[in-house]
Order: sequence, then structure tokens, then C-alpha cells
Amino acid sequence: MAQEEIRAALARVAASLGAPADLVVELETPREKSHGDVATNLALVLAKSLRAKPREVAERIVAALDLPAEVVSSVEVAGPGFINFRLAADQLAGTLAAVLAAGAGFGRARPAAPPRPVNVEFVSANPTGPLHVGHGRQAALGDVIAALLEWTGWTVTREFYYNDAGAQIDKLAESVAARVAELEGRGGTIPEGGYHGEYIRELAQRYREVHPADRGAADLDAVRRFAVAELRREQDRDLQALGVRFDVYYLESSLHGEGRVDRTVERWAAAGRTYEQDGALWLRTTDFGDDKDRVLRRSAEKGGTYTYFVPDVAYHVTKWDRGFTRAINVQGADHHSTVTRVRIGLQALDLHIPAGYPEYVLHQMVTVMRGGEEVKISKRAGSYVTVRDLVDEVGRDAVRYFFLMRKADSHLQFDIDLALKRTEENPVFYVQMAHARMSGIFRIGGVDPASATAEGVDVAVLTDPSEAELIKLLARFPGVVERAAAALDPQRVTTYLEDLARATHLWYHRCRVLGESAPVERARLALARAAQTVLAGALALLGLSAPERM
Repeated sequence: MAQEEIRAALARVAASLGAPADLVVELETPREKSHGDVATNLALVLAKSLRAKPREVAERIVAALDLPAEVVSSVEVAGPGFINFRLAADQLAGTLAAVLAAGAGFGRARPAAPPRPVNVEFVSANPTGPLHVGHGRQAALGDVIAALLEWTGWTVTREFYYNDAGAQIDKLAESVAARVAELEGRGGTIPEGGYHGEYIRELAQRYREVHPADRGAADLDAVRRFAVAELRREQDRDLQALGVRFDVYYLESSLHGEGRVDRTVERWAAAGRTYEQDGALWLRTTDFGDDKDRVLRRSAEKGGTYTYFVPDVAYHVTKWDRGFTRAINVQGADHHSTVTRVRIGLQALDLHIPAGYPEYVLHQMVTVMRGGEEVKISKRAGSYVTVRDLVDEVGRDAVRYFFLMRKADSHLQFDIDLALKRTEENPVFYVQMAHARMSGIFRIGGVDPASATAEGVDVAVLTDPSEAELIKLLARFPGVVERAAAALDPQRVTTYLEDLARATHLWYHRCRVLGESAPVERARLALARAAQTVLAGALALLGLSAPERM
């Protein structure tokens, strides 16, 4: 496509001027049509390192560019050093042909050979209660980041790490046991920091039914196993309702059972990274730039147990050992301090794991609003809104789209009233309606969409300005996918989808398709099919449906 040819040509020129090999050439669509079809700020980026004025750098870049006339009709320097490109008319026909030939594969790369494996870990919630809306945002982000990587040739493993060991699981078991005692009429007290909500009472009731011999829940290990298994199943159902799947479920308890946690500590000790102080075992993380050394094992007075840091590092060693030389963790922003500690812990093992391993995508919190006021609790969960509450109320598509339509590092306000609207104000309705309108053209005309090809199409008859703008937007899709995958940023796809939907709606209102002269109808049917194809592809990438009627 034209944009990729322009990007490649700019990269070659930048390299000849001494730009670093990892330089990313950014292209954008100018807001003002008078500024052309594609623009770049490359000259402004290079000016400092070249010790020249941006406009002078821009002129040098333009002079060195070698782009075919069938790709670009003109190139000009504007303002302080922007470079604007106007695409050649031939690109319109080429875009239609490319979209219609590729079909659902448009914008999707073939799997790399040899395979490039990547592990994407997300959600990884403690099995201590229903999934809250923060987990839901993380599920949608992780699922689409994985999809973006698949679309760009990576072999992806989606992984869920279950924290099924430790103090929180103990408190879960004690909370359920307290409710069992209460149901037995003996009274029970939820421990400090324990779990409340209707779901704990439900677990207690089911435990009594499944374990009639342990009416008083005296077997706390049995209560623990039962509660964790039940909540894991519930979380799985909630994730399925959101359209999220996993390839691997990894249990924290297996790290302890297989001796991986102990072996990790032994490796640190063998590397001379540990020391004892005040009865505790410490890791010399300051040797790797940390602000203070970290405790690995608490003193006997504090229980003598490992801190959470140790199994976290042991778990990431398993990823490396399983061949995942690239690993991505999608987590809440409250895990910010984990990033440095885990990376340092891995470095201290002397396993030649890269310093930036694993990569992290941290997301901000979600606030649920209804009627202009924050919704803070769910009756069943007790203290928070669950992701299942949202799916049941507004539907899977709206939930996924709303979770994705803001950058991960931005706070998300989920407006239930907006998500329920069937108007253009609701972005997911607006995008899906664009697809439904394209589908309606073929349904009303009794035309098989598959029959709309680029063969025999004369794009010269597409004279309305909205037609050229729509085709240019269609051409951008592969680049949007590639850059969203590189940035691990699904929001770039939702932004593109809304731009594409806007252009599609405008064209739909301005240009009649059926009943026009044969050349015009043929060309517009091809354009409708191309728009339908890209809209459906982008929606599928986000895990959303592409309805044919609304």
C-alpha cells in the first residue's frame, strides 16, 4: 500500500542521513485536506541529531526521495518542516483491488517463519471472588493485544496465572468457613481482611451440599480447595461471556509443589546475590539499580515464608524456560512497583535474560457511571461492580469496545447509559451501524457481496470527494494494525474504526449505489464491499460482532 511505500522510502533516506536503525517513521493523515493525504514530522525528529533546522532537513529528505509517480503525485515541505504527500489517482484502484482480493485477510500478515513465539499474560486474578470491572478492562486489553500480535505474524500463547496460594487464599477459606458456621446456627466471624458479599454465602451453602460430612467446615484445606475451584469456574464463565479465551492456566501452587521457588532462591544464593539480616533472607537488588534490597524470606518471627516477589520471579523463569524469549504482562497500574522488582530478580539469576524482560502494559482503573453518578457496589460481590454485571446489562460488544476505546494508561469512565443508547452517540453502535448499512446495500439490491470485485471497475467514475476519502481510509488499515501491535495499543484500532465509520456514513448519505449507471453502480458496489470488509475485519480484530442488520 502507498503509505507503507512512503514509510519505507523515508526510512531509507533517514538511514542515509545517519538516523538510528530503530527509528520509527510516523505518518499521519492531515486534518486539513489542503495539506495532502499523508504527512510526516520526520524532519523535526531528525533535526537535533543532524544539527540543522527542521525545514532544511525536510528539504534534504524530499530531494533524496525516490517515489514512483503511480504512488505519489506530489511532495511538499510545509510549515517548520512537515512533509506532505498527495497520493496518485492509481492508488484508489489499487486499494480497492487489494482489499477485495484479500477479503477477511486484508491487514493481516502471514505467520512468521520460523515462528516468533510470544507469551501474553493477562487477568491473572486471585480466585477469591468474581471478576471486577478492572479485570474486565484487562481481559479486553490482553485479548486484543494478543490478537494484534497474531495479525502481525507472532505465534501467541494467552496465559492466565492463578495466584492459588498465599495469605489471600487462606482468608478466602476462613471467610467461607465462617459463613458455613453461620448457616449451621453457630455464628461465625469473617477474619480481618476477609471476603464478604453474597457469593461467600453461596459458596458456604454449596460446600455444605457437597461435603455433608464436614458440616462445620472443620477441614479448612477442603474448604480452600472447594472455594478456589468454584471461583475459578465462575471466573472462566465470566471470561467466556466476555469472549476471552486462554491457552494456558498456570497455578502458583505448582511453583511450590515442583520446587521452582526453592530453586530460584538457590540460584540467587549460588550467584552470591543473597544475605541474611535480622533473621530474614535478602536479595541484593541495589546492585541492579533498585532503591533498596528486597526481602526474599521473612524472619521466623514473621512466619518464615517467602514474599510474593519470589514466586513471581520463579514464574517468569518458567516462561523463559518454555521458549518465550518475548513475554508481555498486562496488569493494573497498582502493579507498577512489580515491574522493576521482577526484572531485577531475573537479572540477578545470571540466566542471560534481557534487561527489559518481560514487557508490561499497565492500565488505569475503571469507574462505572449510571445517571451521572458512580456505581460502586454489586449486591453479589459486596464491594465492587463485576464484569458480569456489565455484560448482562449492556452486552459483550459494548463492554469490550468501551474497555478498549481509551489508552490503557488513561482512567476509563464506563457510562452505562451511553452504552445502552442506540444512537450515533454510542461509538460501538455507530461503528456497527456502518457495517450494517454496507450489508444493507447488497441485501436490498439482491446482490451477492462476493460478486462485487475490482474487475472491470473504473475508479474515475467515483467523482464524489467522499469516495476518495473513504478509499484512502481503507488503505490505512494494515498500517494501523502494524503500529497498534508495535505499540501494544488497541485504542489505535478503535480510533481508526470511528474514523472509518464516519467516512462510511458520509459516503452512504452522499452517494447512491443502486440504480446508477452500470459503471457507477459497479464501482460503488466494489467500494461498499471494500468498506464492509475492512469494517468487519477491524471489528473481528477487537473481538466484536459485525451485524448485517440493526
